[in-house]
Amino acid sequence: MFQTEFEFTLPCGYLDEDGTLHRDGVMRRATAADEILPLKDPRVQKNPAYLVIILLSRVVTRLGSVSPINPKVIENLYATDLAYLQTLYNQVNQLGDGHQVVTCPQCQHSFAMELALPGGF
Repeated sequence: MFQTEFEFTLPCGYLDEDGTLHRDGVMRRATAADEILPLKDPRVQKNPAYLVIILLSRVVTRLGSVSPINPKVIENLYATDLAYLQTLYNQVNQLGDGHQVVTCPQCQHSFAMELALPGGF
């Protein structure tokens, strides 16, 4: 069966306004719209680094009892957790192991080359 949702536990966790720590969540696979539509967002157009915030707010479907998951929630994650979710996003949305075997045209030596990761990260 094709898996579309992936559970995770944040290393640090999201601390809400009431002081509750939320660490367990779910991320779904991204759709084409998830990667394309944020590019129209004025925050992304002004600052391309904001793409990760919008993108993760679309694909993280649950984080503890926080509802809804919106860009403000993702903005307030610790940097450790943001990096964790970026890595998870790339693992969930790539095919294979992220490497491709290539051969040098001059010496014919074969080696594994890391592929560019999806999602603009």
